[in-house]
Amino acid sequence: MTENSSTYTNHNLVTSIEAILFASGIPVSSTQLADALKCDIHEIENALLSLEHDLSQGRGIHLQRFGGKVQLTTAPEFSSEIETFLGLEATSRLSRAALETLSIIAYRNPITRPGIDSIRGVNSDGVLKSLLLKGLIEEVGRTEGPGRPILYAVTSLFLQHFGLSSLDDLPELEIEEPIKNNGLLKD
Repeated sequence: MTENSSTYTNHNLVTSIEAILFASGIPVSSTQLADALKCDIHEIENALLSLEHDLSQGRGIHLQRFGGKVQLTTAPEFSSEIETFLGLEATSRLSRAALETLSIIAYRNPITRPGIDSIRGVNSDGVLKSLLLKGLIEEVGRTEGPGRPILYAVTSLFLQHFGLSSLDDLPELEIEEPIKNNGLLKD
């Protein structure tokens, strides 16, 4: 049975989107949803906002947005219950260097290895390889500068791992003002 957007109530559209996202298991664009449901993008976006609101009310799943796509993921607060049920061992801990590098990439998304190295003050090759293998970051292109260094960005798995719906959920970056002349001289 096919329906067009004029026959969908808001509730039917929201539940149809929820069913599609659940069945797909992968990130889906609003355009793909609009094509599948024969609705316009504006209706899809409104329904996604409604679904996101519904799922944020203490449910076991939530809507994750990343790279212009959406998907359903398990709520991070239930990770230990899921690991126990599935018989999974706790995921390996990330080193301080890995967390530091991930933070830099998340806030500067995308950034090159030389950019990461200049912020960290040390070579990040090993950490980047590890994060790539874990699927927490990915190569997203190259710059136009000398040597055309690779640009790195976080993945949707990064968002899932840290329980974020989008990069907008990252806490505000607080930068401390440097102490001028060790506080000995007046401005």
